[in-house]
Amino acid sequence: MITKILIALIFLLSAMLFLSGCVNQSAAMLSPDADLDKVKSFYVIKLEKDGRGINNLIRDRLVEMGYIAKSGPEIPSAKYDADIVVDYEDRWRHDITMYMLKLTITLGRPDNGYPLAVGKSLHASLTRKSPEEMVEEVLAAIFDKAKSRKSHLEDKL
Repeated sequence: MITKILIALIFLLSAMLFLSGCVNQSAAMLSPDADLDKVKSFYVIKLEKDGRGINNLIRDRLVEMGYIAKSGPEIPSAKYDADIVVDYEDRWRHDITMYMLKLTITLGRPDNGYPLAVGKSLHASLTRKSPEEMVEEVLAAIFDKAKSRKSHLEDKL
């Protein structure tokens, strides 16, 4: 009896250890007044500490999606020539090799940075994705959320 309990406990602990490395999460939130259908252009603010070019990956993905997108340093006067300003935060970890653990992308108003949409992607070591895949996943989550909200509102009308 005790050996069966001990074996079950060891199995349970092993499963918990294995599954703890399998974190995979993607989500997006939109401000009630966010209308991404009217957006045509983006300005991706390059973080000073970003040596991996995540700003360029975001810009390039937006262009692939059919938008006008530029990237450059933060402009202190907040006079961006774009419909939306894009800010991001990338977190990296080391597990044999470096990998992006988490990416957060915020779409904000160009005049004051007020966040209209925020998307996040989190992948632990066992479910890691390339930075390009993480960018694509976050932007897809944001725009899919906007489309589903719009179709939900249209269904109510």
